[in-house]
Amino acid sequence: MKLTMKSVLLALALAVSGAAMVAPARALVEIDVNKGVIEPLPIAITEFLSAGALGKEISDIVAADLQRSGLFAPIDRGAFIEKISNPDAAPRFEDWKVINAQALVTGRVTEEADGRVRAEFRLWDTFAGQQMIGEQFFASKANTRRVAHIIADSIYERLTGEKGYFDTRVVFIDESGPKNQRRKRLAIMDQDGANVRYLSDGRAIALTPRFSPNRQEITYMSYESGQPQVYLLQIETGQRELVGNFPGMTFAPRFSPDGQKVIMSLLRDDGNSNIYTLDLRSRTTTRLTNSNAIDTSPSYSPDGSEIVFTSDRGGRAQIYAMSADGSNQRRISFGDGAYSTPVWSPRGDLIAFTKQSGGEFQIGVMRTDGSGERILSSGFSQEGPTWAPNGRVIMFFRQPAGAAGPQLYSIDLTGRNEQRIGSPNFASDPAWSPLLD
Repeated sequence: MKLTMKSVLLALALAVSGAAMVAPARALVEIDVNKGVIEPLPIAITEFLSAGALGKEISDIVAADLQRSGLFAPIDRGAFIEKISNPDAAPRFEDWKVINAQALVTGRVTEEADGRVRAEFRLWDTFAGQQMIGEQFFASKANTRRVAHIIADSIYERLTGEKGYFDTRVVFIDESGPKNQRRKRLAIMDQDGANVRYLSDGRAIALTPRFSPNRQEITYMSYESGQPQVYLLQIETGQRELVGNFPGMTFAPRFSPDGQKVIMSLLRDDGNSNIYTLDLRSRTTTRLTNSNAIDTSPSYSPDGSEIVFTSDRGGRAQIYAMSADGSNQRRISFGDGAYSTPVWSPRGDLIAFTKQSGGEFQIGVMRTDGSGERILSSGFSQEGPTWAPNGRVIMFFRQPAGAAGPQLYSIDLTGRNEQRIGSPNFASDPAWSPLLD
């Protein structure tokens, strides 16, 4: 069995024994983004028992994750009737039904003799009177936030039938200093804005960081040589590698789904930019488009068979798609305004985009054939959508009118659940990681 970072650091043990049967799998929350409004599920998340403050810290993070998703409404703990003193025993279900808690989470956090932390939880269906899931995790104290996110992911998946997205990170551009001398550093944080750390020192401008789909590695652009160059950076080790020197300007590098290629647009002396791929093993470059226009912002479909990009070959920037080898190029957007930064959903069903129309910038989604366009958010200046790995939430950056700099926001596919993501300074150009190993 392959040991991942998650299995080694967290030592997941499934199927905690308990006093109640485990209920058959069924989703308590049904997600239909076309409804526009999803009624959040009332859920009670008790303070996990512990000798110190760690139990409260972990259970509070779990509650915050679930609430931010917009699918769950954690009930105020002041309304709880039963005080859980033994999370191994079945709760008094009637006490939880009275306060309309349709699901209940109980747990315990203890410190092991070797210094590790053990966190265990149980999820209960209060109306069926059954345990739905029980798990326990072991981790160092430095990884307790990850434990909380993994617990939230387990609850999310059990109640919705879909993968969660809380045990993830976001790489972004941290912006500080006056507007005419802005310092732009690579930074990374947990998806909720915690644990910010810097990946570059800001001596050279860094732009457009993007995650590898299968490694803790990013590609980004840097101006440290005076010209934009594409780099690979190993997040954990800090090892950095120059992808290559390309004549002209380089824009918007992204990985292929298998992580073996980088796709980007290159600006040549004739003023046109076209889309190229670079094989990271052979270092061979392949040209995919050859138009007298600006072709840019390429993004692969999850299976690697298609590429979406923007082009002004029709007179105004619109979204186009093509096969991975550059064939079958066709326009898929036909709305008013100018489109940019298309990004294929990890689920493969939608394309997110930025659109400038009527004096506003909009974040929207469309089906992969261009139909069913929906605008999720509009504002003075906003752009750069990036998908959560489950394809249900989008993060982007916005600078309101009169503001000194941009900030990060997330919004779900209903367009109803918008959240600001805190950061130490101004922040732009987010890129969401896959679920951590």
